[in-house]
Amino acid sequence: MTSAASFTEAVSGLWVYWLIIVLMMVGLYIVIARDNLVKKVMGLNIFQAAAILFYVSMAKVEGGTAPIVPQDAGHGAGHEGHEILYSNPLPHVLMLTAIVVGVATTALALALAVRIHREYGTSEEDEAVAWDMEHG
Repeated sequence: MTSAASFTEAVSGLWVYWLIIVLMMVGLYIVIARDNLVKKVMGLNIFQAAAILFYVSMAKVEGGTAPIVPQDAGHGAGHEGHEILYSNPLPHVLMLTAIVVGVATTALALALAVRIHREYGTSEEDEAVAWDMEHG
């Protein structure tokens, strides 16, 4: 097998990670390039979704099973000669917590964006700062 073919197989097997990298870069670009506060919050949500996908995809164990131990496992019945491979549930549970925290912070950020819009009459960051410099 040539090195080009092995490189192609290695890259194509990691397509999920390439997708995650693209999502992270899109989210980061939106946060940096946009002045609209609501768009910045949505960019942060895209970035957070990419981070959650990254942790969940890393936690997937090929050939792993749910970590539910049968009642007769202590007696060794039916499991002689091979070891059972379990998936670790901790990353998935942590990402569920991250989703809940992300929803709460998104709600708070959008509430602040609404309050800023009511106070300054705009959702654009640079316009609000300019208004604050004039009237503050």
